[in-house]
Amino acid sequence: MLTAIVGINWGDEGKGRMVDLLSSDYGIICRYQGGNNAGHTVMNERGKFILNLLPSGILREGTVNIMGNGMVVDLEHLDGEIGRLTEKGISVSPENLKISDRAIICMPYHKMLDVMEEDRLADRKFGSTRRGIAPVYADKYMKKGIRMGDLSSDRDALWEKVRDIVEWKNLTFAGYDHELIDAEEMMEWLTAYGEKIAPYVTDVSAYLAQAAADGKNILFEAQLGALRDIDFGIYPYTSSSQTLASFAPIGAGIPGVKLDRTIGIMKAYSTCVGEGPFTVELFGEEAERLRAAGGEYGAATGRPRRVGPFDLPASRYGVRVQGADSLAVTKLDVLSYLDKIPVCTAYEIDGERTAEFPTGERLLRAKPVIEYLEGFGDVSHCRKPEDLPAAARNYIRFLEEAVGCPVEYVSVGAEREEYVKMF
Repeated sequence: MLTAIVGINWGDEGKGRMVDLLSSDYGIICRYQGGNNAGHTVMNERGKFILNLLPSGILREGTVNIMGNGMVVDLEHLDGEIGRLTEKGISVSPENLKISDRAIICMPYHKMLDVMEEDRLADRKFGSTRRGIAPVYADKYMKKGIRMGDLSSDRDALWEKVRDIVEWKNLTFAGYDHELIDAEEMMEWLTAYGEKIAPYVTDVSAYLAQAAADGKNILFEAQLGALRDIDFGIYPYTSSSQTLASFAPIGAGIPGVKLDRTIGIMKAYSTCVGEGPFTVELFGEEAERLRAAGGEYGAATGRPRRVGPFDLPASRYGVRVQGADSLAVTKLDVLSYLDKIPVCTAYEIDGERTAEFPTGERLLRAKPVIEYLEGFGDVSHCRKPEDLPAAARNYIRFLEEAVGCPVEYVSVGAEREEYVKMF
């Protein structure tokens, strides 16, 4: 069974929580895109963990975790992440973590460029996490990247590559009127962290191809959601990679295989980190209550998330582009304080109502059309569908009918076992 777990909305939907839950049925867990620009927060019997680069399956013993060729890897950050897990008693070794030799290394100069450009843009900024993601993906497609496999190459050959890239990069740094970067310092950084990470680097493509041929269960874990996809998201306020399920086999390393199943994750309400159009955004006291109830702060940045009611046009679009077969609704318990629950059922654009999710300038002009459903109180104790109050079941049924996809899982708490399987 080859399954993808993907986000339906802007990211932060709870994918890590669901990967941690479902990983018991899968021997191999793959991250296939993105870098340390977002995080997955996982809570289980071993504690609370925030993962930026490592697949969420690393927390479950017996799994093999893959960082695929579609990822961009900050060696320093990864070293720190591995160290923090090790301190908490989580084993990370070349037996349970394998990094693609084709993945691109996110260098210190990528982060510097990210910061300089966001500062230059000022109030026109894209809301970058300033962790170098856009610059490193740009270099990948400019064929100016350093790959993980280069860490084990001849040192003279690596030095020549670093020197040539730094010479080219300094043309840009000079244009920003910034101090130039030093090739020897970049080589020292690569050497220091590369020696620690190199043992994990391997031909992931060959490993996964054999695993698929052997019929092993493989779970693909996305970072961010459909609306942050570089092609199908709210461009240019997107990530710099493909976040969709259809890219999972490509970004993991086995482009010739087909997915058997796609599970889409969406919250019982809407959240968004970063800049860009967010039609359902709440403000003031109403927003603060929802943000506090859901603990809505970015796992990677700590930034307060923008919050709002469930967005049907955006979610229906996300389900379509992700090709979701079933859904998991997370954080239903967060809505327990509401007597009536707002839902955005349509947009109004230039005086006309639409149920479709628009792109470009039309999305910037969209206003939410809000309807209210009955509140349902505390659901944190529920473990079976019949445990859920009738109003909660009605809310779930309303969502699945509106987006055109069945809800298979409902999360009613942050702990691993705090969920309801609907069918």
